[in-house]
Amino acid sequence: MKKVENKEQNAVIMPSLDKTDLAILKLLQENARITVKEISEKVHLSTTPVHERIKRMEQTGVIKQYATLVDYAKVKKGLMVICYVSLKEHSKNAGLKFIKSINALHEVIECYNISGEFDFMLKVVEENMDSYYDFHVNRLSLIENMGNIQSVFVMGVIKQTHQLVW
Repeated sequence: MKKVENKEQNAVIMPSLDKTDLAILKLLQENARITVKEISEKVHLSTTPVHERIKRMEQTGVIKQYATLVDYAKVKKGLMVICYVSLKEHSKNAGLKFIKSINALHEVIECYNISGEFDFMLKVVEENMDSYYDFHVNRLSLIENMGNIQSVFVMGVIKQTHQLVW
């Protein structure tokens, strides 16, 4: 399937990042709640230029959002499933309809357009096998143009991070 266009991917391209920008990003990835003052001390700049750099990276889409990693089991979402999905039809319109449907499913926490045998890879969290079965049968499989779904159950999380390293 051809790559499905996403408006967020067409954001303004930021000029290359310098050492200070990368240091700021590293600190924010380690702790999104770090203050501008704390960042300023660590990168040896005053607060105003640090604040301006962060705002510029937010406005240009380098920083997409600030997030909190959650222990799924502690919020009763202990079952993680990777779903590989293929569509019956591969037109742009069909792909966009599928994406709209997936975005409406709160159980799907990540969705990737992939190459190979399948068109999409979904990361789904549910409370248990019964709730996943209900989701699969009564919601996911009923999406228009759904072809094949292959579910792989995650037995343990070895590494979970959103930090990029330079």
